Amino acid sequence: MHNIGKREFFAALGMALLHSVFSLFVILSSIWLCLALWFQEPFGWLVTRLLIGIWIIFALSILGIYITQHFFNRHTDVLIYMLGFLLGLFWYFGLEARQDRDWNPEVAQVLSYEQEGDKIRLHNVRNFNWHADGSYDERWETRDFDLNQITGVNIITSYWMGPQIAHTLVSFDFANSKPLTFSIEIRKEKNEEFSTYGGFFRKYELSLIAADEKDLIYTRSNVRGEHVYFFPVNMSKTERRALFKEYLGKANEFRHQPKWYNSLTSNCTTLVFDMVQAISKRHLPTDYRLLASGYLPNYLYDLNAISHDLTIQQWYDVAYINPRVSELNNISSTQYSTLIRQGIPKPILQKSP
Repeated sequence: MHNIGKREFFAALGMALLHSVFSLFVILSSIWLCLALWFQEPFGWLVTRLLIGIWIIFALSILGIYITQHFFNRHTDVLIYMLGFLLGLFWYFGLEARQDRDWNPEVAQVLSYEQEGDKIRLHNVRNFNWHADGSYDERWETRDFDLNQITGVNIITSYWMGPQIAHTLVSFDFANSKPLTFSIEIRKEKNEEFSTYGGFFRKYELSLIAADEKDLIYTRSNVRGEHVYFFPVNMSKTERRALFKEYLGKANEFRHQPKWYNSLTSNCTTLVFDMVQAISKRHLPTDYRLLASGYLPNYLYDLNAISHDLTIQQWYDVAYINPRVSELNNISSTQYSTLIRQGIPKPILQKSP
């Protein structure tokens, strides 16, 4: 009798644990599916919200805390729930990124290039003239670059919502032409607003913008009032060339196969890290600062990618470009690029391996 009691106890405990695990699964999977429906609106605003409401009622009935213990019986309800959630997964992961939406003019063009040896011709380089009210004059250009003329690489971080999160840009210096800045951004449709939460649910495609520094950085420092920092990075000539070519490869990839943006795993910082890791001769450690992108300069400093001639706090002081440019409006591209580098130490010249 004693053994039978123990078996019944452990059987009841196992069943309670199973029910708890399944209840947690129902809660988390329902939250995920409802948010995916909310941001995607596959059946329009009204029908989608009705569907979300029905799903919430059904999920609560599965948990046994809404009106009745079940619709049919416990096993049938569980089976229906699992089938419904699987259908939701098939729908969600079947969503394909597209090129043919009605895009916002800022991201309407797709970057492409031609290469002949070390000579690169980039098409659809953005060089918008931005106004104080956020409007702009559109201008897309074709520019020529020589991989042998790359003299430096810079990381730019732009903060708009506190110290933890920043937008990451990468700028290349050239001996014989103006700097070029790359920015991995969401590709917004006309009248579409950015949502960090929507970025988790295939709300936006990815866009790679190559632009004049005054376009991409001025937009943030002068028009949007973001806090912008400019850090030269220690890289060898071979690594600088390789990183530029990685950007060309990413442009080719996006042009032939559109990709989804993800706020956590596929964004302006993680994709840059992936490209840098691809060209690096050593393994770069995974770090929380790749997700908390506002601390990316600290991560680079710890890797000696940013010179140790200054402390990291001194770097933040000299890298802050806003005091140098925030009051300037009618300024040329060359003047702007000169000012944002003013007072910043030169990077250490790394020897190519």
